[in-house]
Amino acid sequence: MMTYDLKAQHELKRWQKKMLQNPSMFNRLSKKLQTKVNRYIPEKLHIAITAAIKQMVKVVLFSAGITTTKPNITGNLEIKETAIKERIKWYKTTAAVEGGATGAGGILLGLADFPLLLGIKINLLFDVAAMYGFDVNDYKERIYILYIMQLAFSSQQERRIVYLKITDWEKHSKQLPDDINQYDWRTFQQEYRDYLDLAKMAQLIPVIGAPVGVVVNYRLITKLGETAMNAYRMRLMK
Repeated sequence: MMTYDLKAQHELKRWQKKMLQNPSMFNRLSKKLQTKVNRYIPEKLHIAITAAIKQMVKVVLFSAGITTTKPNITGNLEIKETAIKERIKWYKTTAAVEGGATGAGGILLGLADFPLLLGIKINLLFDVAAMYGFDVNDYKERIYILYIMQLAFSSQQERRIVYLKITDWEKHSKQLPDDINQYDWRTFQQEYRDYLDLAKMAQLIPVIGAPVGVVVNYRLITKLGETAMNAYRMRLMK
């Protein structure tokens, strides 16, 4: 019988191989098209979008008292991950309900989905980090959360770059700037926006917006939960 730890290690190795894969032809073509579209967007608009997303993420990510969850330093991996999976399941249901509600409300409510879903994602990552035993009050742990967001919602090309940054987190974290404004927000917002654009645009369409919102949000949180678990496993099992 395979122990739980060995099973988790096998899952982690499969995930790591996936992170290191070179972009497929479809990925390369999609990225090329998105890059071309971004070139047609005026620079002033790029700056405005980057500033808006940066401010939105900073408010959610660096607000004082965003979480009351204390780091869990007890229990083996199986006990921790059983609780973590249940927590992710709760967030998937919450995101699906939120997506259905905003999708049913037309364009205005559909646009409100972005900040609401962002808050759900970041709160999920705070909970998962704490349940693995990491202190999210540490500024660098919050930067790690941003990297997890990028791993989950970026093109394969960018995902590989981000993954290589965190393979030796202890070393990389020492090189992080003290000023969060020095983070590469431009890349973050472009990758995040490009990844979500196609799926989330359908959520703004009357009639089909509600079911699309339910399915898309559920899948996005599923992907984020899987990414977060493996990103923290990587540090615990190093």
